[in-house]
Amino acid sequence: MIAIIDYGVGNLFSLCCSLRYIGQEAVITSDDEVIRKSDKMLLPGVGAFADAAAMLRDSGLDVPVVQEARMGKPLLGVCLGMQMLFEKSLEFGEHPGLGLLQGEVVPIKPLLPQGYKVPHIGWNALIFPRGVRSPLMKYVSEGDYVYFVHSFHAARCGDSVVATAEYGAELTAAVGKGNIFGTQFHPEKSGGAGLDILRAFAEL
Repeated sequence: MIAIIDYGVGNLFSLCCSLRYIGQEAVITSDDEVIRKSDKMLLPGVGAFADAAAMLRDSGLDVPVVQEARMGKPLLGVCLGMQMLFEKSLEFGEHPGLGLLQGEVVPIKPLLPQGYKVPHIGWNALIFPRGVRSPLMKYVSEGDYVYFVHSFHAARCGDSVVATAEYGAELTAAVGKGNIFGTQFHPEKSGGAGLDILRAFAEL
């Protein structure tokens, strides 16, 4: 069973529907015990980093998520949920993340040529750096398109980057290290490629 963490922020229903569509048992939950009994965890998120991180901590759900992840349970962060996996975010100040992955979240605007709009909204092709394919990408190919909505991305995250996307600059699209994974794009809005990524996560 995949526990979709409900801390008041995120596209919960669409993610749950996508997982059930591919035949996975998924439950939206804010119950500590359900999270601990689950086989895998999915951390969604939309909006501002500081607000979402505060809501996650205020709910107390950061504790089971971090503890279970550090014990080896697969965890997938989606969009802002991915950003919260890192050590900190520089979105309107400096805010601590969950610290499950090395790196920080920075604005994309300084990286982009003049004329590129922020937020970055739209479909972009996946690029696999170093020619290495993550288990999360086992059913998709380099060049498959996924859907983004973001103004910040993960930087200085070393070898945890498993996919990037080109939008005037090479931006982090997905990360993975050990049992911790994240997608900056929305798999639940990314058609067949997104469903294949969720399917790969469910099989970990």
